[in-house]
Amino acid sequence: MKKLIVKEWITLDGVFDAGSMNVWNASYHSDSRAKCIIEDILGADAFLYGRTTYEMLAPYWSALKNNEMGVADKLNNAPKYVVSTTLKKADWNNSTIISRNVIEEVKKLKQQQGSYILLDGSATLAQGLMEAGLVDEYRFLVHPVIMGSGKKFFKEHFPLSKLKLVHSAQLDLGVLQLIYENAKVDAE
Repeated sequence: MKKLIVKEWITLDGVFDAGSMNVWNASYHSDSRAKCIIEDILGADAFLYGRTTYEMLAPYWSALKNNEMGVADKLNNAPKYVVSTTLKKADWNNSTIISRNVIEEVKKLKQQQGSYILLDGSATLAQGLMEAGLVDEYRFLVHPVIMGSGKKFFKEHFPLSKLKLVHSAQLDLGVLQLIYENAKVDAE
């Protein structure tokens, strides 16, 4: 059975907005951060995206043909699933659109043999899967920046979720790698 892993790059105050990444992300690039990102991608059996993230990544990665950054071949050849009710075509190699019964379809994907499905970005999709109890692990790269405003990964009034820290590492330039699993909640 595959695990579903949500991977996010966020600021200290939870902003993950791609529109503001030039402010908080690029200046914290390092070899240690790149290594974490590459390992997460190479370890995945499949990738799951919401429409916005898919449409942002597909044109870039599909144009790369020489295994750029050590992950282009993996991203271009592995199965990709995009959740959308509006997307009509998914031209990125090995892409499948999930337009209905998202929770049931993701449950079916998780029942396949393999290591894990990596969900990157796609906060709305991630939140829906979190609420359905389908996320097995969270991998955050937390950047030492407080934005004060911007699109936050965790929406307001999200239900209480208790997590267990299973790995942490300080990377170069103050970026933290934090990996959490769902914590077992004692009955009260």
